[in-house]
Amino acid sequence: MSYLILVLLGFIAGTVGSLIGLGGGIIIVPAMLYLSTMTSFFHDVTPQIAIGTSLLVIIFTGLSSTLAYMKYKTVDYKSGLIFFIGSGPGSIIGAYLSKLFNAHTFSVWFGLFMMIISITLMLKAKAKPVNREHKGMIRTYQDESGEVYTYSYRVFTGIAIAFFVGLLGGLFGIGGGSLMVPAMMLLFLFPPKVAVATSMLIIFLSSVTGSVSHIAEGHVNWLYALCLVPGAWFGGKMGAWVNKRVQTKTIVLFMRIVLMLIGCELMYQGIFS
Repeated sequence: MSYLILVLLGFIAGTVGSLIGLGGGIIIVPAMLYLSTMTSFFHDVTPQIAIGTSLLVIIFTGLSSTLAYMKYKTVDYKSGLIFFIGSGPGSIIGAYLSKLFNAHTFSVWFGLFMMIISITLMLKAKAKPVNREHKGMIRTYQDESGEVYTYSYRVFTGIAIAFFVGLLGGLFGIGGGSLMVPAMMLLFLFPPKVAVATSMLIIFLSSVTGSVSHIAEGHVNWLYALCLVPGAWFGGKMGAWVNKRVQTKTIVLFMRIVLMLIGCELMYQGIFS
């Protein structure tokens, strides 16, 4: 039964993560920490194990969803590779920094981080990007209806933001998409579907580099990963399929509520347990 729980967890995390470009780690990490307090089967789950195992699983979520989004032609490969120049090193540094956290400190900071993400998603939903002159790397995208979107960013700025996102992704085991998607949409005017698809490409690449560091540190439970990966793989494809057919704003609203609740719960556990 415990193994089936992990398979289901991987599928849910992969579906939601791929749907709105978060990667899935933001569900896997707190879920594993919660399970460690509920059953002796997960007694060996520490924050570091949850992070390392999550990042390894996100590789497969990122790859499966990226392949799916490639079919829909919504992945901006050039921008994704440019941002990876920053997120790759950031994820490695974040992975090494993660070992500095103990369980209670980790719960408080991770809970606070999830609440910040929830607020960020709320601001993203309310804010309307203003028209501005495009400078630096200028990109265009034509959707299925024929509407053409133009977006741009300065390469150095994009790399710097991606480094910070990669650092947080490696530190918390979340893949970084929860910040990269809002940044691409609000700062660089990426169309939402392009932002989500490109985020999954960045998450895939960053998770590879970040997980290598965690493997070297012994932060991966291979049995848990083996159970999580199949669900995460098919969840990644499912999320991309749903993204193509459902209004994302409804899912984002639900995700904001869930993130806020989980963030509050983790902070409570870290402070009062």
